[in-house]
Amino acid sequence: MNQIKKMLAVPAAVFALWAMSATAATNDDIAKRLEPVGQVCVQGQECKGMEVAAAAGGGGAKTPDEIIAKHCNACHGSGLLGAPKIGDTAAWKERADHQGGLDGILAKAITGINAMPPKGTCADCSDEDLKGAIKKMSGL
Repeated sequence: MNQIKKMLAVPAAVFALWAMSATAATNDDIAKRLEPVGQVCVQGQECKGMEVAAAAGGGGAKTPDEIIAKHCNACHGSGLLGAPKIGDTAAWKERADHQGGLDGILAKAITGINAMPPKGTCADCSDEDLKGAIKKMSGL
C-alpha cells in the first residue's frame, strides 16, 4: 500500500507544479491574450494602423495579365464547369450575344454566374480591372 502511495505521489507532485506554473500568468499576459486580432474601419473615418495595411496591400489597378493569372486561369484556362476558355473568341462572343455584350458579361462577372463566385474570387478588383481581364481573355 505504501508503495502505491509513493507511485501516485510523484505524478501528483509534478501535476501540482505544472498547474501552479500554468496559472502564474501576469495580468499583462492575460490582457495580451485577450487583445482583439483585428479591427473594423469605416470609410471616411480615421483608423489607426491601417496606413501600414493599405501600403502592404499594394492597392491600385492591376494588369489584366495579373488578374487572369491569379483569379481567372484556374477555370477559364481549362474550361472548367463550362467556363469559356481563354482565347476562345467564338465561345465568348456567343456569351456576349446572349448577355448584352461586353458590359453584360462584366455584369455577370461582378455578381457571379453558375459556379463562378462574384468577381471570380478577385474581391478587391475594380470593375475596370475585371473588364480589362475579360477583354484580354475573350479577344472582344
